[in-house]
Amino acid sequence: MKARLLTLLAVSLICGAVSAHENRLLQVQIDQLNDQLYGVRLQVPPSVAPDNQPSVQMPVDCRARSEALYYCAQPLQGQTLEIRYARYNPSVSTLIQLHWLSGETRYQVLAAEDAQWTVPAPETVAGIASEYFRLGVIHILAGWDHLLFLFCLLLLAAEPRRVVMTLSGFTLAHSLTMVAAALEWVQVPVAAVEAVIALSVLFLARELLGNRRDSYTFRYPVLVSVSFGLIHGFGFAAALAEIGLPQTALVTGLTLFNLGVEAGQLLLALAWLAVVSLVRPRWSPERFRQPALYLMGIVAGYWFVERSLGVALLGLS
Repeated sequence: MKARLLTLLAVSLICGAVSAHENRLLQVQIDQLNDQLYGVRLQVPPSVAPDNQPSVQMPVDCRARSEALYYCAQPLQGQTLEIRYARYNPSVSTLIQLHWLSGETRYQVLAAEDAQWTVPAPETVAGIASEYFRLGVIHILAGWDHLLFLFCLLLLAAEPRRVVMTLSGFTLAHSLTMVAAALEWVQVPVAAVEAVIALSVLFLARELLGNRRDSYTFRYPVLVSVSFGLIHGFGFAAALAEIGLPQTALVTGLTLFNLGVEAGQLLLALAWLAVVSLVRPRWSPERFRQPALYLMGIVAGYWFVERSLGVALLGLS
């Protein structure tokens, strides 16, 4: 996840800074061997005096089987480890690497003044499923460019049957490219993708304002949703890359994030139908259609120009 990437960056920065001062990290590696057995290894930097060697104080319910092997009656997650030195704290930072039996690895850098670390819980399939579903819903509902595009699709399709087909096409298309990009089968520049996503909203707003019912856009809304859906999928993948994929249950994380996105789309469609049904007896929705489309077009045009300039600046740098 994003926090893991930041931790790894911090590790690199600390390693560089410490090396520059002829010092190094104390490295602690903990390997889960089975449900109750853990291997513990230390790599002590040469700056630590021989009579001041560190040790790892395991939780009270852990018993040493040997110098580097511990039996713990209770799960290690949620419990606290402590780094202790024989005589004094030599102001050395600590890198902890915890390898769970599932294959998941956790990294933590402790500053020189920090001697304790509470072990985080390992990933679980249920935890991954609920978290990535939630993140998918949040992403679609907080992504204004995706929301405006979906709103334009709803206006374009209009009839319930066409709405279902159009949104299904969008779902299929963005699911394909999201998975392909998330698994790094395909790589595209994120800045360019964001610019094209803004252009997709601008294009649909312009088409809806023109209201040419004989155009390909109105006659084949599924073609529009599939074509631009492929681009939006790369945008979803970029958001997922910022979050980070789970180390375990990768398919579960990808699937539930995508289902969360679909749930957000469904919520938008239901909210739109509810608003139309409530408004129609008193006011015609057509009264708000043109002002709304002009507003969406202006916003999308601003996004497109801003993002295109960003692409151009990246190309020059």
